[in-house]
Formats: sequence, structure tokens, C-alpha cells
Amino acid sequence: MALKDIINKVKKEIKVVQGEDTKDKLFTNENTFPDEATAIREFERAKQKLFDVNLWSDLEGITSTFQLYDQQGQRTTAQKPEEGYYFKIILPASPIENWVRITDIREIENMAEFVVHPSEEPVSNKEGEKGEIKHFFIKEASSTFRVERKGTKLIGSEIGKNEGINNQGEEAGDRAALNTMISEGGWAGFQDLQWGNLTRYFVHLTEAESDSERS
Repeated sequence: MALKDIINKVKKEIKVVQGEDTKDKLFTNENTFPDEATAIREFERAKQKLFDVNLWSDLEGITSTFQLYDQQGQRTTAQKPEEGYYFKIILPASPIENWVRITDIREIENMAEFVVHPSEEPVSNKEGEKGEIKHFFIKEASSTFRVERKGTKLIGSEIGKNEGINNQGEEAGDRAALNTMISEGGWAGFQDLQWGNLTRYFVHLTEAESDSERS
């Protein structure tokens, strides 16, 4: 890498830490099956894994806690969310709650996905009130969780867009310093592991403890 590129990368990272810039990230895993009939069958199981957010907490190894909530902020065991549902994410060894809201769900013949954005805690979102964003990323950030089939291949993806640190203005509330520390500290080192494990799970390269209990 040329010195100029290194300098530009450092400058960008400084702007990200200061809440003035964003990043895009992609995590993906794939699994190939012996024939298309098998891939079609396994794609249906991949969709179940994608949509059953509560089971993501059961992934092998170190993982975050994921809890699904409905539009009224009530905990739900629904195996498939609806637009407007929320889920709470708690990182390992951390009591800090991070909330996202599901803004879009798409399901077509060979692809299924849903999109989330950082949000307020649902119980605080009453009568249109605007509270602080309970997440270390800004509300413009998004994560798309996707499974797709291409012939005999299954592909699982987590697509992060506009990942900027929520450390500016009223939306950060009293979490500005904490959000910076999480984004550049714990999450920065854990993100590859978390979304890598999750996308492996989507395409059956690994299973959750709950899957083995049900089989």
C-alpha cells in the first residue's frame, strides 16, 4: 500500500471515530450441495434460520444475545418477524442494550432478506416522541441479513451500510463516549466473528445448540 493510501486511510478512520464519516462492510459465507434438489430443500431451512432471530443467540462459541420484540415493544417468540418489529442486541460481557428496527422484509423465489436500522428503545417511542438512538451506530446505518440460492450454492450475507458512530448530537444522548468505545473497541474486534458465525449458520456450515435439540 502506498504511503498516500495509508495516510488517507488514517484520515478516514479519524473522521469515523469523530462521527464525521461512515463505513460499509460485507460478511458472507457459502455452501455448495451435491445437486439442485438438495440446495432447494436446504434453502428453505436457511430461510427459517434467517427469520428466527431469537435462535441466533444459540450459535456455537461466543455470540451476542438477540431478542425479538413486536411493534408495541413486547417480547415475542415469533419464528418470522414483521416489518416494524424490533430486536435487542447485547454484546458478550456487556450489559449495554442496542436496539434495531426491522424496516423491510423481502422474500422471492431464491432469495430472502430483511433490513434493520438502529432505533430508539420501542417502549420509549410513544406518541411520535423522538428519543435517543439506543445503538452505537447512527440511525442511517443499516444491516441487511440475506440468504440466497444460486444453483446448487447457498449464500448467507450480512451487508452493513453507512456504519457511522453514534456520538454526535441529541440522538447519542449520554452514550456518546460509550458508543465510540464500543464501535472502535469491542465491536470492531468482534464484528468479523459475529457476522462470520451467523452467515456460516445461515448456510449450514455450523448449527445452533437449539437445532441439535430439535433434531
